[in-house]
Amino acid sequence: MKRQFSIFFILAWSCTLSVQGQSSLAAADTARYPPTLDSFRIKPLFVPAGLAVSGLLVQGKVSRQLQQRVVMNYPDFRTHADDYLLFAPAALSLSLGAAGVKGKHPFGEQVLLAVISGLAQGGVTYILKGITKYPRPDGTANDAFPSGHTSSAFASATILHEEYGHRSIWYSVGGYGLATGVGTLRILNNRHWLSDVLFGAGVGIGATEVVYMGYPWVKRKLHHKNKR
Repeated sequence: MKRQFSIFFILAWSCTLSVQGQSSLAAADTARYPPTLDSFRIKPLFVPAGLAVSGLLVQGKVSRQLQQRVVMNYPDFRTHADDYLLFAPAALSLSLGAAGVKGKHPFGEQVLLAVISGLAQGGVTYILKGITKYPRPDGTANDAFPSGHTSSAFASATILHEEYGHRSIWYSVGGYGLATGVGTLRILNNRHWLSDVLFGAGVGIGATEVVYMGYPWVKRKLHHKNKR
């Protein structure tokens, strides 16, 4: 079980940390070239796509074997920390913005982007849950895939990374570390399979990246429309 958990940590941690480098390059490109519809980039989506594919690859036998060992080794593990930690990175980002710490966007736009990102990842997660109807490992419901907690946590972490990762890499490390912790707790609580968590992480990052990529274009279009 230790080896399988190590695989999860290495995969999730390496994937999410690599977002830092990709988004830094994307920010540099945006600074050199004005945002247009053509400025939607593929590179920032490599990480979430990799997590989503990994989630599909480990669905079934791998996830079930891991979960059996988790239940065997931690039969009485219960915590509600994952219900609160998922919001921590975004809460920190918005708190910094409200306190006047300059982020990538003004505070009002940060709030708007957080709301849109939440709706985007939540909508995708809700639709997929309804389509797949995959049973939870504890047998309580048929809405396991993907993990909504993990999706929200990684969307939250991506917001913090996008707004303040350029100021210090530790914002990104802390945010994605908390998100990885939320995913791990969902498995330890016997609420989700490894596949749910990995795919949920991909949804959270991917939806937020798309929102942040699309926002400059939408903002410019609205600005031109108001000037007419």
